[in-house]
Amino acid sequence: MKHLNILLVAVLLLVGTGVSNAQDKNNPWAIELGVNAVDTYPVGVSDDGRLPKSSKGDLFHEYFNVNDHWNIIPSVSKVSVSRYMGDGFIFSATGTINSIEKVGDSKVDDLSYYAADGEIKYSFRDLLGGGWFDPTIGVGGGYTWVDDLGFGTANGLVGFRFWLTESLAVTAGSTYKHSFEDTYGITHFQHSMGVMFKFGGTDTDGDGIYDHEDECPEIPGLPEFNGCPDTDGDGIEDRNDACPETPGTVEFNGCPDTDGDGIADPQDACPTVPGIAALNGCPDADGDGITDAEDDCPNEAGPAANNGCPWADADGDSVLDKDDECPNIAGTVANNGCPEVTIEIIKQLNDFSKTILFDTGKSTIRQESYAVLQNIVDIMKEYSSASFVLEGHTDSQGRETTNQKLSESRAASVREYLTSIGMSGSRLSSVGYGELRPIASNKTRAGRQENRRVEISLKK
Repeated sequence: MKHLNILLVAVLLLVGTGVSNAQDKNNPWAIELGVNAVDTYPVGVSDDGRLPKSSKGDLFHEYFNVNDHWNIIPSVSKVSVSRYMGDGFIFSATGTINSIEKVGDSKVDDLSYYAADGEIKYSFRDLLGGGWFDPTIGVGGGYTWVDDLGFGTANGLVGFRFWLTESLAVTAGSTYKHSFEDTYGITHFQHSMGVMFKFGGTDTDGDGIYDHEDECPEIPGLPEFNGCPDTDGDGIEDRNDACPETPGTVEFNGCPDTDGDGIADPQDACPTVPGIAALNGCPDADGDGITDAEDDCPNEAGPAANNGCPWADADGDSVLDKDDECPNIAGTVANNGCPEVTIEIIKQLNDFSKTILFDTGKSTIRQESYAVLQNIVDIMKEYSSASFVLEGHTDSQGRETTNQKLSESRAASVREYLTSIGMSGSRLSSVGYGELRPIASNKTRAGRQENRRVEISLKK
């Protein structure tokens, strides 16, 4: 049993190395070291070959009679090199040595035994789910020398590999070797047991994942990403990471959201300040649709046309200065921010205009009326959007045509004077009605005085 102890020690030593490489496609090469046993007995009773018929039994008879029939030497007696070819097929080149002391039930002088064999095997491991149990079958051929006489063989084999790790296995197998030489050949069984170590995989980027299974074979990566990297360590591989060098979240395809506003930093124009999506992640404190950085009044809502500030309303009349034709005088919305001329104002103007004095029969304004006319201008200027009509009237004394001309000239004279003291001429017009519109009886002196007048009305 010494050879079994040696084999056990070899297994323990290899397990102790902690090798954990991938197998087959990733590690196509394998070396097997072990022991072999040669059995010439259960090969079928015949006179073929070197050994007598009496030394042979029926095929597979006493197949496991280790003590009586198996020839074993107490040392490593088998060396095999294998190459995985793909799809479960393996090619092996095997060399064995032994010493034959038992031929059937008879003892013989030690006969030297050497063999070199080539084999093609098929592994069922993948079909069985890739576990630890790995049965194989195979065929092959080789050449065997027994006591310096050589002969060719055709081989059929069955084997088992029991994987302790992905690269280390204990092997056991049996090969039937049929001799082609009828005179001095020896048909026999050769059993073996050993340990196998797989190696030879290519790992270009050195990340521990072999190129065959590495989706990024030239860039070191991680097993969970099939060999591809996750540079920023955020759990999203670089190929799917929009920000591969900055840790982020799955929600934002690997990019961060520093300010937590729900907008990834690359799309966030203000990545360190919470904002809104409508403004590309920038804040708008007053909600006027203008980012605080571009808003001259960030805490007071206003239009973009005024840089985010509300329009002024200096006179407080609810008509913004930009639309207010009278921005410094309170007016009405209906009159574009200017004060509207009321009936009371017209009455006040006419109270003044009734006191305007003219030289008798003329359109010349008397000097004592200048103050009244100034009052009229002052009132008119308060209503800068209003235009006025100056109406001249006379009594019925004299010729009608003369009265018409006099009313026209007096109205025009008042217009001219008002213009001279600051009233806009474009806002004044004059007309004469002569004696056509009396407001009192022309039969009395008092009535005729009332009819001689200049009235002011609002131009429509």
